[in-house]
Formats: sequence, C-alpha cells, structure tokens
Amino acid sequence: MTTNVESRPALRRADLHSALEDPALLSMNFLNEVANRFPDAISFAPGRPYEESFDTEALHRYLHAFCNYLEKERGQDPAQVRRTLFQYGRTKGIVHDLIARHLHVDEGIEVDPESVVVTVGCQEALFLVLRALRRDERDTVLAVSPTYVGLTGAARLLDMTVCPVRDSEVGVDLDDLVVQIRAARAAGLNPRACYLVPDFANPSGVTLSIEARRTLLRIAAEEQLLLLEDNPYGFFRASGERVPTLKALDTERRVVYLGSLAKTCFPGARVGFAVADQLVAHDDGSTSLFADELSKIKSMLTVNTAPISQAMVGGKLLEHHGSLLRANWMEIEVYRRNLTHLLEGLEKRFHSAPDLGWNTPSGGFFVVVTVPFRVDDTLLEHSARRHGVLWTPMSHFYDGAGGENQLRLSCSVLTPEQIDDGLDRLANLVDEQRWCVGVDQEGEQDG
Repeated sequence: MTTNVESRPALRRADLHSALEDPALLSMNFLNEVANRFPDAISFAPGRPYEESFDTEALHRYLHAFCNYLEKERGQDPAQVRRTLFQYGRTKGIVHDLIARHLHVDEGIEVDPESVVVTVGCQEALFLVLRALRRDERDTVLAVSPTYVGLTGAARLLDMTVCPVRDSEVGVDLDDLVVQIRAARAAGLNPRACYLVPDFANPSGVTLSIEARRTLLRIAAEEQLLLLEDNPYGFFRASGERVPTLKALDTERRVVYLGSLAKTCFPGARVGFAVADQLVAHDDGSTSLFADELSKIKSMLTVNTAPISQAMVGGKLLEHHGSLLRANWMEIEVYRRNLTHLLEGLEKRFHSAPDLGWNTPSGGFFVVVTVPFRVDDTLLEHSARRHGVLWTPMSHFYDGAGGENQLRLSCSVLTPEQIDDGLDRLANLVDEQRWCVGVDQEGEQDG
C-alpha cells in the first residue's frame, strides 16, 4: 500500500515563527494580490516611482560610465574591472564613495564613505540596524504611528517590540515621544531608537518642520536614543523650500540615515544604504564604526549587494555628477503635477462634503482621505470589483487599532487622466457607502 506523501503536511504553522501570522507580514502580499486580480482597476495603491522615464538603453550607458570610473578614478585594469562586476564583492559595497559624494552634493551631509553600508534595498538596511540593536527581549524601537508597514514587519521577525508614538501636524508628537520613552523604561524595556520618515511620510504624507527636527535631535541626545531617518521621498517637494534632513542637522551622531535608490534611480536594482557613523566602544578600549558592525550581520544575511546593480546606480550618479536632484528633474515635475492634480480633484468632487476630508501634503506620493464609513480589506476588494478603483486602507499602517475610517491615495504612477477617472470611481464608491451607512442607521432607529 502506497501513501500519498504530498498530501501529508510536513510542517505545522504553530511550529513556525509567530510573525508569519502577523497582520504586518500579510499586508504587502494582500495588496499585491488584489492589484494582480484586478489589473483593469485604476490603482491609487502602490507607492511606485514614475515609469515613463525608464530607459533600457540608459542601463548600458550607466554600466559603461561605471567601468570608466573604475579604470580612471580607481586605477583598475580590465581584469580587475571584470572581477569587480562579476565576482562576489565587498560586503559594505562598491559605490559607498559615490553615495557619500551624493549626500554631500544633494543633502549637505558630510560622511566618511566607510560609514556607508550598501544594502539590498532600504528594507535590508532597516533590518540590519534593528538586528544590531536588538540584544534581548527588553530592547524596543519606537515609531511614529501610523508607520511604514516594513518597519513593523521587520521588528516582528526580530521579536522586537514596537512602541507607537502619536503623530501630529508637525510630524511627531514630541511630548508623547518623551512620555513613551519613559513609559517603556518604567515597564522594564530599553528603547533603543525611534523610526520615522521626516519628509512626506509613508503613509501620512506629513513633513517635520525645522523646529520639530531640532527639538527631536535634542530629545534624542537627552534620552540617549538613536533616530532612524528613512528618506525615500525627500527630493519630491511640490511646494515650499526643502528642509534639511535630520542627518544634515545631526552634530552628535544620533541619526542613522536609511537611504533608498528605488525612487531616485530605479527599484529594479534593489539598492539602498545605511549611513551608520556612530562609534561603538569595545571592552578593550577600542572603537569601531556602527557600519562595520552592520556589515558583519550583512555578511551572514545577503553576503553582499549585487555588484551589477551597484554599477548601474553608480553610473547614474556619475552621469549626473553625484546629484540625484538633477537626475530626477523630470520625475520631480511629474510628482508635483500629480499631487496638485489629485488635491484639486478631491476639492472639486468633495468640497461640499462635511463628512469627508483629506490632508494636503507639500510633496511626496501620498494623501490620506477620511470618510464616514469603515474602510477595510473587504471594502477594498469590493471597490476593485464593483467600481474599478484600488487604494490602501490606512489600518494597515497601525500596529493595532487606528485608521478604520481612512484610506491612502498614491498618485506617483498615474496620469492626470487616470487620476480624474479614478477619483470619479472613488466618488461613486463614497456615494454608495454613504447610502449603505444611512440605511443601516435607519434600520437601527426602526429597530
């Protein structure tokens, strides 16, 4: 008698890591699957970069520019160039000096290239930092709530507690930050860092004021706390003057700067970086860079970041003399146009609706809309199927309750015509749900 081995489960979910059932790890997959199931729906869901500027021929140009750089500036012969591109590479990366140059040119950040760790996307940079800071179960990270779901998911995989901090009109409730730090310590926890996106945050779109940044740095110094500054959207300001990054204002090495080249170069390269210039004291009296400690973890996680990917983004940096601001002039204009069009479209359709509102970010990809009905994944699927429009429930960005009556709209990959069509479809959904809520309320009164 034979047994169908394939029909017998080899593992039990209860025996796997508990994070695999956490909502934070389910969010990304669910949203991607919904989008794939409804390809004809207009999607305000993904925070993806503008695609019309993607040029396959440019990749050859970037690679050629980087090879010339290796020969002329680094003095490599043809065999060494080939080895740099094709072999396993340096764990901390091969474009660290170009990234340091870019930070100097575009952000006024002065860092030793050795403090830069080039990673497989910014997500790996975030994971490496949390892994290094999480020594035992008492170590915790604070995060402005609502927050990027990738932070919550990474912390879950590392069994690290996330303590939410209230947001505010200036980007973070600074009084609540101090309260949460001290409450965590009173509970026996050890708050190590606070994660935030100071410029056009995902998902809220909020930007920290210059005054709030300076106060935040002061609190970090007084409380012996690191700040994890994630800055994927900082170049994409639609109005007003650019505000210095926290890292540019950082005089005490309190900020670990998490960078992404997904939005400013191209996400397919999967290149990010961490600037970790903090000094680490050893028991023998010596010191090392925090970046060197992160590279030890990276060597056991991804070994190194693909040299070919680094060469592509390195070539783009070289072509634009280290300035991604110059490299992204067209994208900056597109995102400014789209955000303005989205906000004007919301005003046109909903200006007289007292039960519906939205924020007005000064840049970035995202706008948060508050509606008079419950927003969840079930409604999202109904919206896609019945009305042909996708968006993101804000509840995905809260670690627990929050955002139940809010949705996030992203406008980065849409044309003005698609934005208009999508908002018309969203208006139909709003009208339908208002009617449903009214019917339910009448039923309750009758009952």
